[in-house]
Amino acid sequence: MKDKKQLCVLFALVAMAVGSGRAIAQGCVAAHSNQRPMDLLVKSDAVGSSGGWSIHNLTVDIGYRVFNSNKYFQGTREIARPNAVENHQNIFDIGVSYRLSPRWSLIADVPVFDGTRDQIYPPMGIFQVSGLGDMTIGAQSWIFRPPTENGGNVAVSASLKLPTGINDATGSALYKGQIVKATADQSMQPGDGGWGFVLGTQAYKALWSRSDVYLEGQYLFNPENTNKIATFRSQPGQGFMSVTDQYLYRAGLSQGVPKVRGLAVSLGVRGEGVPVRDLLGDSDGFRRPGAIVSLDPGFMFNFRRTVLSVNGPWALYRNRPPSVPEIKNHTTNGDAFFADYTVIVSLSHHF
Repeated sequence: MKDKKQLCVLFALVAMAVGSGRAIAQGCVAAHSNQRPMDLLVKSDAVGSSGGWSIHNLTVDIGYRVFNSNKYFQGTREIARPNAVENHQNIFDIGVSYRLSPRWSLIADVPVFDGTRDQIYPPMGIFQVSGLGDMTIGAQSWIFRPPTENGGNVAVSASLKLPTGINDATGSALYKGQIVKATADQSMQPGDGGWGFVLGTQAYKALWSRSDVYLEGQYLFNPENTNKIATFRSQPGQGFMSVTDQYLYRAGLSQGVPKVRGLAVSLGVRGEGVPVRDLLGDSDGFRRPGAIVSLDPGFMFNFRRTVLSVNGPWALYRNRPPSVPEIKNHTTNGDAFFADYTVIVSLSHHF
């Protein structure tokens, strides 16, 4: 019983996102990756007559992330811009986990994207895009059979990313004096049009009474180069959209609230982004590489078989480095708009 209680504190995820979607940096950087939930880590003193978490085979997670990006960056420098682009995004994620054994589970994520972008440079217009993102399906395994005696464990996962999302959404815009159907910005596209795979890990370790340290990371490999979707951009080498890698990591501490069963607060660091170069394949075409590191406070509340998780990452560091075409052609470092903060809400139910 002691081991079970040690094994329970943390519910450290939303969703991705992303992603499955891909949830990564807030704003113009096209990353929508989700976080996978860590159900075995939720404190569960109030659950069941025995006081322990009752593990059921099927778990469904509903995640939601919202942010509004309007801070303009070139490199790590914020630049005042009178007519800033407004990029508002809502990213939903439906995650499913089916436990095959105490160690092995099948996992799948279906992201849904909705966003608007008020764009003041050609093509000018207000773009509104809604649709299904790129789905992922795979498996996760705990290294040690839970529950462990030392109050800690490590999980690894691998998923296939399917190009199910819209990657050629358009909008009505003013271009060279005429109203045309223009391709929406890369950050507004629910999908990227390429096949890929995601490798991830989760880890936790009990420290003291109702306190845990946690770690999570995932990397989306997108080996394809470009998806042949025109961008309407005139800069050399940026005529088509790049199919980009994406990454996400989180680490921090979770502490159960004394005298409040099922409630825990957490504080950590969250990092996400799109690299300049993919780990596999070429990195040509238009992309906004970027990284954001945030302070990640949150709380988790467990009631019976349902867990509510809320996080509010607040940006500490933002960077938009030059892309491969910008480096090759010695052109000006591009820009990106970032949000100051985002709100992440997740509701998980164990059947």
